[in-house]
Amino acid sequence: MITVHWEAAGLPLSDMPRATGHFIDLLSKNMLRRGAQIAWIFVHEGGEGKGGHAHIIVHIADDLIDVVTKAQKRWLRAITGIPYRRGVICTRPIGPRRGVEVANPPLHRENLETTVLYILKGVTPELAGELGVTKLEPGGKVIGKRCGTSQNIGPKARAKARRAPAA
Repeated sequence: MITVHWEAAGLPLSDMPRATGHFIDLLSKNMLRRGAQIAWIFVHEGGEGKGGHAHIIVHIADDLIDVVTKAQKRWLRAITGIPYRRGVICTRPIGPRRGVEVANPPLHRENLETTVLYILKGVTPELAGELGVTKLEPGGKVIGKRCGTSQNIGPKARAKARRAPAA
């Protein structure tokens, strides 16, 4: 999961949607140049003390994680025009360490579910009950889209997968 604190990077809340889109575009193009598939979801949040920020859950092949981690600061400067400041980007594996998805798939799945529930914390109480979200918090003020997915896991892709015959 990548968290980008856009306000800490010097961007106003109104620029967060454009900045997140640009960041995801740079990330996606970087992965595609290396022949890697990419899937992501994001959520924008804002609030007192936290400021505008984005959580991005993205699948990155293990052999490309270091490439992405090193490139993030460069992308941030390209987006904001400001040198990187400590604490603006926080990148963490889903689970206690890298590679847990291979070494211990059930643990990885449990951690992934916890992470997804965390980014869903701003849903309505009615939807929270349906989804199993136990920690509710206001998502704060955002301008533009609050959340989104890559097309390969978006609504059309999910509908197509539901219509496909089982193999």
